[in-house]
Amino acid sequence: MQKSELPANILDRIQKLEEKFEVMGQDLASYLDGLLYADYLKYWEYIHLDTLLSLQHPKTAFPDENIFIIYHQITELYFKLILSEIDQAIQMATPDEARFHLRIRRINNYLGHLSHSFSIMELGMDKEQFLKFRMALLPASGFQSGQFRLIEMKCTPLVNLLPVDTNPSGYLERDYEQIYWKSGASELATGKKTLTLRHFEEKYDALFIRNIQAHEGRTLDEVYRRHYQSGGSEALREEMRKLDSLANIHWRLAHYRSAVRYLQRNPEDIAATGGTNWQKYLPPQFQRISFFPSLWSEEEKKEWGKAWVLEQLGIPRSK
Repeated sequence: MQKSELPANILDRIQKLEEKFEVMGQDLASYLDGLLYADYLKYWEYIHLDTLLSLQHPKTAFPDENIFIIYHQITELYFKLILSEIDQAIQMATPDEARFHLRIRRINNYLGHLSHSFSIMELGMDKEQFLKFRMALLPASGFQSGQFRLIEMKCTPLVNLLPVDTNPSGYLERDYEQIYWKSGASELATGKKTLTLRHFEEKYDALFIRNIQAHEGRTLDEVYRRHYQSGGSEALREEMRKLDSLANIHWRLAHYRSAVRYLQRNPEDIAATGGTNWQKYLPPQFQRISFFPSLWSEEEKKEWGKAWVLEQLGIPRSK
């Protein structure tokens, strides 16, 4: 078939390709040769399936440890998706409520799946196996998820991540030392930092401080308040409140419920979470962390997390 006999839509695409490569000083024919010689793409190659399935390296012979590893790997992939949506929402060149709203809805979709996903471990792991293989993983802990901390720091200013009874100093490094989650990895008896926390700080402190500096004035909370809070829709406002509730109530309490299922309540059993003080760290009513505090009434802040507990107990909320 001669070029003149090619369908108009093919000719149009060839013309556009010529224009694209000409701008970059590239030869279209060479790229067409590459396409001609290239093999067909295969699913397992595209997603690196063999590599993916080789990333589980249990430390013990207990089969349910694989469930623990894969679940946490999946969780981190969801965190990566959430961070991508946050970045796109806060980096818009001009305000666009519809696009901003779409990003928030996507984040909530991911967070909703995460909040309900603990059943994978609750139904999938034998408690006795967990309590044994978990001891082989010390001092590692899900507490050490750097991506989840980045989500927090991109969602809200540092001041909103300090314990409710903390007076901010105004100095970034000093206030960062008071961030709420650091108290969740302190020894119960002495208050000293656990090895879990010390490892986490060595790995991420510099990154976190750079991130806080880079997002000063343009966290998700600040972008929303600047562009959408006064003139935005009620639907967007409710979506923002849903994000706050999913991240700071539902996700934490689902994690707490899972910890209660697998761990005894005695302080000596806290070692099974890598040394984190999960009884006082996970329940939202102790920390009352909110990404978007301006969207909640004082009464709602005071009873932070109470509605979830009532729902789990089957107790209807009072009007």
